[in-house]
Amino acid sequence: MNYVIHYQNGKIRKEGRGLAFFYFAPNSSIVSIPMQSNDFQFVFNETTKDYQEVTLQGQVTYKITNPKQLAETLDFTVNRNKQYLKSDYEKIQQRIINEAQTASSSIIQRLNLKEALRQLEEIENEIFSNVQQSTTIAMLGLEILSVNVLGVTPDPKMARALEAKTREALQKEADQAIYERRNFAVEQERIIKESELNTEIAVEEKQKQIVEKKMETDVVKQENEQKLKEMEMASNISLEEQKKTLIDIQVNNEKKEADVKEYMLNATLKPYQNLDWKTLMALTNNGNDPSNNIALGFRELAENADKIGNLNISPELLEALLNRKTVSHEF
Repeated sequence: MNYVIHYQNGKIRKEGRGLAFFYFAPNSSIVSIPMQSNDFQFVFNETTKDYQEVTLQGQVTYKITNPKQLAETLDFTVNRNKQYLKSDYEKIQQRIINEAQTASSSIIQRLNLKEALRQLEEIENEIFSNVQQSTTIAMLGLEILSVNVLGVTPDPKMARALEAKTREALQKEADQAIYERRNFAVEQERIIKESELNTEIAVEEKQKQIVEKKMETDVVKQENEQKLKEMEMASNISLEEQKKTLIDIQVNNEKKEADVKEYMLNATLKPYQNLDWKTLMALTNNGNDPSNNIALGFRELAENADKIGNLNISPELLEALLNRKTVSHEF
């Protein structure tokens, strides 16, 4: 993973990655530049637009892309034990840190504290862009692979103040949420009660319609019953009128019949009007019935009782008279 340059008498004799060779130490120098990517952490103390101190923590990943250019700028000469003769390797990180800090200061000073705490991604992108386009980085033959901002931390007192303020804001939002939830619950309960009342009103309205409909039905029924009664009464009146007419006709007929019978009876009895009853009895005595004669004899005795002194009728005579068979005669 190292790029090796073999200098002999001040001139490059060999160069390349992963070379293995023999060299004469007295007139040779070996430069070994690591080609793998490297990470290092950084911590910057910056001041925001509103004069608040913040601590910016992050990480930079880089790699060497032009080892010959870097070898001309910094000394990466190693001894025969592969140890660097100077600590120029650390200068790479320091120069990258300087460029990153310059970029971070530039962006943090444009932001207030709240913006700096919230805009980590924007800060990270701007630092990466500025460091990647830096002239110093290009001169060293380096490539910045990534810049990660892990966090922006305010002063502890300010952090507590922000926490308190944020806590109050969150509590206020929580109270507002509780209020809105309760208000929503009250509103929902009102809607439910209003719906129940509307339902009850609708039910009452339906019941009212049912009652009115029933009343209309009852009225129609009573009217129909009244009409039926009136029709029945009219029918009865008509029937009675007809009966009355019939009775009048019957009375007139009976009266006429009675008049006819009276006329016939008077006409029949008129010849007998001046006749004695005895004559009538004689005329009506059909075939000279002995019982009629006996009855007539007893009647005359009764009429002349004041002239009779003493009259004895034996039971045998009465029995003989009553049990005596009459003989009818046909003419």
